[in-house]
Amino acid sequence: MTRARFEQLVAEAIRTIPSRFRDHLQNIAVIVEDEPPGALLDEMEIDPPDTLFGLYQGTPLTERSWDYGNALPDRIVLYQGPIEDASDTDDDVVVTVGETLIHEVGHYFGLSEEELEEIEERYWRAQDHPPENGA
Repeated sequence: MTRARFEQLVAEAIRTIPSRFRDHLQNIAVIVEDEPPGALLDEMEIDPPDTLFGLYQGTPLTERSWDYGNALPDRIVLYQGPIEDASDTDDDVVVTVGETLIHEVGHYFGLSEEELEEIEERYWRAQDHPPENGA
């Protein structure tokens, strides 16, 4: 997939973030890079075959003091190579980009890795066992 197409999918995923969250995303850049740097994977103790689809870099909203300002934008980096490698189709890429983006936005809002994993687990359990009769 070309970088331009991948970035288009990222832009579409950003637009799908509910407005009640998207409206609070300020001073943040979403960037696409090819691969996570080896030094970063080492620092995060991520060993092959595991890898990284995305990374939030910045100061979460919950950690900002009243005088926070005049700062460079926070960054969400999405790694195209690992996302594509984990995907069989363009639709899979769309899903993985969306899930990764939402995960990293969660860090921006101050959620820990454990909190995000719990939310994701509840989401996937609900997808596996949808309520009957629209309940």
